[in-house]
Amino acid sequence: MELPSSDSNGFKKCICITRLYLKKLLLQLASSRHSTDSSLANVSLAVHFGSCSPCDACWEPWSEPASGNGRGRTYHAAGFRTRRGPVGLGEGSVEVGSASVSPEERRRRWRRERAGPGAARVVVEEPGVDSPTMAQVEKRGGLLRKSSASKKPLKEKVVLMYDEIFMTEDPSKCSPRFWEELFLMKVNLEYLEGKLESLDGEELMKIKDNINCLFQHCIQALGEEHPIRVVNALQTLCALIRGVHQKNKSTSGFDIINMLMGFDKAELCMKNLMESLDSLLCAEGSESLKSLCLKLLLCLVTVTDNISQNTILEYVMINSIFEAILQILSHPPSRREHGYDAVVLLALLVNYRKYESVNPYIVKLSIVDDEATLNGMGLVIAQALSEYNRQYKDKEEEHQSGFFSALTNMVGSMFIADAHEKISVQTNEAILLALYEAVHLNRNFITVLAQSHPEMGLVTTPVSPAPTTPATPLGTTPPSSDVISSVELPLDADVQTSNLLITFLKYSSIVMQDTKDEHRLHSGKLCLIILTCIAEDQYANAFLHDDNMNFRVNLHRMPMRHRKKAADKNLPCRPLVCAVLDLMVEFIVTHMMKEFPMDLYVRCIQVVHKLLCYQKKCRVRLHYTWRELWSALINLLKFLMSNETVLLAKHNIFTLALMIVNLFNMFITYGDTFLPTPSSYDELYYEIIRMHQSFDNLYSMVLRLSTNAGQWKEAASKVTHALVNIRAIINHFNPKIESYAAVNHISQLSEEQVLEVVRANYDTLTLKLQDGLDQYERYSEQHKEAAFFKELVRSISTNVRRNLAFHTLSQEVLLKEFSTIS
Repeated sequence: MELPSSDSNGFKKCICITRLYLKKLLLQLASSRHSTDSSLANVSLAVHFGSCSPCDACWEPWSEPASGNGRGRTYHAAGFRTRRGPVGLGEGSVEVGSASVSPEERRRRWRRERAGPGAARVVVEEPGVDSPTMAQVEKRGGLLRKSSASKKPLKEKVVLMYDEIFMTEDPSKCSPRFWEELFLMKVNLEYLEGKLESLDGEELMKIKDNINCLFQHCIQALGEEHPIRVVNALQTLCALIRGVHQKNKSTSGFDIINMLMGFDKAELCMKNLMESLDSLLCAEGSESLKSLCLKLLLCLVTVTDNISQNTILEYVMINSIFEAILQILSHPPSRREHGYDAVVLLALLVNYRKYESVNPYIVKLSIVDDEATLNGMGLVIAQALSEYNRQYKDKEEEHQSGFFSALTNMVGSMFIADAHEKISVQTNEAILLALYEAVHLNRNFITVLAQSHPEMGLVTTPVSPAPTTPATPLGTTPPSSDVISSVELPLDADVQTSNLLITFLKYSSIVMQDTKDEHRLHSGKLCLIILTCIAEDQYANAFLHDDNMNFRVNLHRMPMRHRKKAADKNLPCRPLVCAVLDLMVEFIVTHMMKEFPMDLYVRCIQVVHKLLCYQKKCRVRLHYTWRELWSALINLLKFLMSNETVLLAKHNIFTLALMIVNLFNMFITYGDTFLPTPSSYDELYYEIIRMHQSFDNLYSMVLRLSTNAGQWKEAASKVTHALVNIRAIINHFNPKIESYAAVNHISQLSEEQVLEVVRANYDTLTLKLQDGLDQYERYSEQHKEAAFFKELVRSISTNVRRNLAFHTLSQEVLLKEFSTIS
């Protein structure tokens, strides 16, 4: 009962009279307790008064906090003083509990307390026990306060109810309304999971019937009208699933389905559960409830590291929620709130036993053709990748403006590698996996890659803030506004437009810089696999090479001592394929190191080769600085030769060398069909002649190994045969150039003079036509990449589970949203 203070004297006196009456009542109750030795446990009375100034009837209230000990209940009474002494007790002492307090002591306490808040309380207390302060009240493990020598610890009612569930008897026998009351109580996730973890296998099997009953009542509660019960049921299911799965890790011969539901009822239970979750996700109701449903599904999917060993997911395959996920992605308000979780959930479900059986989520994802749904999925992925790019850029700018940047300007860039490590940002493999599955499985999604919109970091149009979500998923912060749905394309030419592919290329340029870290290595590999799928797609190549779709793509470049950072403003607008080639060149140049990433280099060269095959096939003359690519490839060959001994101990370097040589053969044989100008073809010959020593050394190395009876004989022989045209060019033009220099008495020819000799002697050059240069093996996941994706999904599952922590599930916002039950 809350009584506000008032300026009216009549109202003050009314308050004072009420206080006096309640004081007498509670003192009589206390006296009755000590005379009959009875307990006040069945009475719960807490009266709080607003502050009031002293009037003729009373002085300002004073407080003496204490705690009673009656089955978890505390009794409060108001204490007052008049100018003539304690009310009803004369000038002597007053009994509170059995402690005697003199009037002088009470006056002293009242003066000490009057500086504090006005809400005054005196607690009827056990004799001889000090009163705990509010700071001592705790809720860890379900305790409301610390235990002492003479008191038992107080527990929350929901914890007492959990304890009844962990007994062998049915808790509803003694209390028919047990289950109804349970789901009105705020869930204590930590206690429930801890209790499950503390029991051994035999103890858990003894209470199996109660666990089954709790699981079934949770599912029934999902159909309740009152949202509080639905919320508590969802959270309880999370705790049950996590707790039982934790026990499964340490106990052999332990069946999770039997423990949670019972074999005989498992199919019906999971059918009802999935139907209830599907209804909640598709309904027009609370966004917070939808968020919790997705959290429960993520909890269900990721309780095991290897999701293919999670037998409960068989029921998720049978009772599909695919349509509910698509509805979230196609509906802008739901997408803003839950798009990230929905996309990650879909990516994980697609990877359940994908190589062992028919996965219905794979089949359904591959045939989705709804434009709104595909665009929604693309937007969620673009927002997550953009957020990563923004975080990296912010850290990079912060680092460059700091003390370390000033120091390196003075002493040079000798610590530049360390500086790079300091600005790394946690990668997001989950959203990258979702992008891969969409690109790989659904050809219609390719169109989403090219959907233009204003660059997210540059959009300044105000948008309404999104509602507060209970937690940020997976440690990332997706943008709060739906850029595509809320902002139209700008007419201002100064505003840079972007699309999902550009955002992905920027992301790739960051994660591919440092492949020493395992997560970044996996991310870099997945980026190259995605680019491989894009480079094989006919429609993707069409917009990659479209001269009418020009963009300025600011790729991140690794800091290196021998080059300056390129100015972003000087970049021209070019077709998107130029940015892809820039990314490949950047990778080739920056990863020639002791821990050589052979697999990534092979994929990188394959991407370049597939793009050249499309250009040759469609006769696309791309205006690109091809010399940068040729120079990078030749430097890579030099690195392989100079580190032959070290690299051959770990890798078959001849596979990579053969791919590089065949790229040059592609330019030599078909360059006239896709190089932009005749002078570009001349420049190719100039680079080969200028770097002839590198090709001569490569030929000597492979010839030496191909004539020896070693393990590399066959691989080296292939490179020897592939070098035939390059050696023909070198052997044909070098004598001509030397003769030209001797005739003209020039010791060192300029580039233009060498090109003049080349142009004059094309007619006498004889080359061998090589077959299969424009053919390649298409990407296949199942045969070659299965092990990689199993390990990647395992890592993502662990990361998702780790981030679904208690603070994610506590959902304090729900208690405010559903504060009343009608």
